[in-house]
Amino acid sequence: MIRRVLPALLLAAAPAVAEDGRAVFEARCASCHAVVAGAPPGAGPNLSGVVGRRVGGDSGFGYSPVLEEARQSGQVWDAALLERFLADPEEMFPGLWMGSNALRAAEERAAVAAFLRAAR
Repeated sequence: MIRRVLPALLLAAAPAVAEDGRAVFEARCASCHAVVAGAPPGAGPNLSGVVGRRVGGDSGFGYSPVLEEARQSGQVWDAALLERFLADPEEMFPGLWMGSNALRAAEERAAVAAFLRAAR
């Protein structure tokens, strides 16, 4: 019984987590990043479709050298990498041009990652 109910509960919770992530994203990230497909980059790259994309992969944006190196090495954004990045961007990529806009709460990082997975 639990094996059938638990996946259903997790799927039902996913939209709520993504909505929480939207709220955190809008409060903490949207001043620099767009998430609408085709929108031009702002101070930061457009994050629509970021999950599955190479780090530094928005061709319309000029990245810091450390992100260019990550792209050239083949690093790809997934939820785990995003959550690690959101915890401390400058620790993950020393020399990053983006200011340290870390999300200290694990729940916020997971919610923003869920929101970005859905942002296509």
